[in-house]
Amino acid sequence: MEREDRRIGRATKGIGSFAIPTDLLHDVAVGRRVPSDSGQRVIVGMPVMTDVTRRLFMHAASVAAAAVSSGAAGAGPVVNAAAGPVRVIASGNGASATQKAWDLLQEGLDPVEAVVGGVALVEDDPLDTSVGYGGLPNERGIVELDAAVMHGPTHRAGAVASLQGIRHPAQVALKVLRRTDHVLLVGAGALDFARAHGFQEENLLTDHARRIWLRWKETMSERDDWLPDPAEPDAPVAEFYRRNSVLADDSGRLRFRRPTGTIHCSALNAAGSMSCTTTTSGMAFKIPGRVGDSPIIGAGLYVDNTVGSCGSTGRGEANLQNLSSFAAVELMRNGASPEEAGIEVLRRIARTTEQRLRRPDGKPDFDISFYVMSKDGRYAGTSMYKGQKFAVTDEKGTRLEDCLSLY
Repeated sequence: MEREDRRIGRATKGIGSFAIPTDLLHDVAVGRRVPSDSGQRVIVGMPVMTDVTRRLFMHAASVAAAAVSSGAAGAGPVVNAAAGPVRVIASGNGASATQKAWDLLQEGLDPVEAVVGGVALVEDDPLDTSVGYGGLPNERGIVELDAAVMHGPTHRAGAVASLQGIRHPAQVALKVLRRTDHVLLVGAGALDFARAHGFQEENLLTDHARRIWLRWKETMSERDDWLPDPAEPDAPVAEFYRRNSVLADDSGRLRFRRPTGTIHCSALNAAGSMSCTTTTSGMAFKIPGRVGDSPIIGAGLYVDNTVGSCGSTGRGEANLQNLSSFAAVELMRNGASPEEAGIEVLRRIARTTEQRLRRPDGKPDFDISFYVMSKDGRYAGTSMYKGQKFAVTDEKGTRLEDCLSLY
C-alpha cells in the first residue's frame, strides 16, 4: 500500500511491518546501489527508529524488490503495468485447482502462490490416486511424492522428490525455492527439511489405494506366493483396473497399463507474470526411489517469464529423455504457437521412443500430455492420443477443453 509518510517526507510502500520509501524500492528493484544510510526507516505505527541494522533493512528491501518486479502477495498490482489477460490452465484433473488459483490471483497473490494453493485441493483429494493423499504407492506399498515449482519473474525454482509422509509436496517445493540456496531436495533430506518448516507427517496410503496396490501385487505373477481372495469382489478396485486397461490384441483381451497421473498447473496474471507447478505420486507401483519428470526443471515444468510456460503429465521417462517442457518454451521463443510447440515435442518423443515401448503399428505404447501457455495468454493442451482434456479458468469461467493430439 503506497502512502505519504510525513515522518520521513517520502512516499512509502508497506512491506511486512516496514514502510520503505518507494524511490528506494525502485532503486533496489533495478539493481541500483542503495546507501545504507539513505534516510530513516519507519516501523508502521511506531516512533521513528534510527538504529535499524543494514541487514534487516536489506532483507526488507529484497522483499520489496520482489514485490515491485512481480506483484508479490499483498503488494497489489504492479504500478503502471498495462492489464493483460488473466488465465490459469491445468491437466484434466485440475479444474478445481484452476478455479482456486484464479480466485487467489484476484486476491492479489503472486502466481506461484496461486498455483500451489490451487493444486493443494487435488493433493488433498483421496479419490485422486495420482497425487498427494491417496496417491498410489511404490512396489513396497509406500507413497512417495514428487513436486516442483517455478517462479517466472525471478526464474527461480524449487523441487522435492521421493518425499514420504507429507501430503503437500508442492508447498515444500515452494519452501525449497524461498528458503534454501538449492533447487532439488530428495528422500530423507527432503523430509527433514519439511519437518524443519513445520509440515506434519501422516500416513498417505488410503485404504482404497492400498487395495489397488494389493490387487496388483496378488495378480502380478503366478510364480510368487501372493494370491487374491476369490470370494471378496471389490467393485471400486475392479473399476480402477478396467479404466486403466487397454486392448492387448484382436482377441479382446485387456492389458493393465500402470497409471502415471500427476497434476500440472500454470498461471498468468494481469501484470504478465507467470509461474507453474507440477505435483505427483509418480508411476504406480514404481521401484522405490524412482523419480520421474515432475520435479525436474525443464521436464515436468518450465517457465520463462518473457516467453511462456509448459508442464506435463504422463510417462515421465519419455519426457526426461527429451526435456520437453524446456523445448516447448524454446520453440515458442522462436515463433511457434502453443499448439505447434506442444505437438512438436510430442513428435520428438514419438521419434525417439525405444522399440520395446512401441505398439505393433510403431506408435508409442503410452500417453503423455503437455499444457502450454504463452506470455500473451494463448494456450493449448496437446497429447499423444485423442481423448485427453485439460482445464482452463479465465474471464469466461472454468471449463474442460479437448487436447490437440498427435495421433
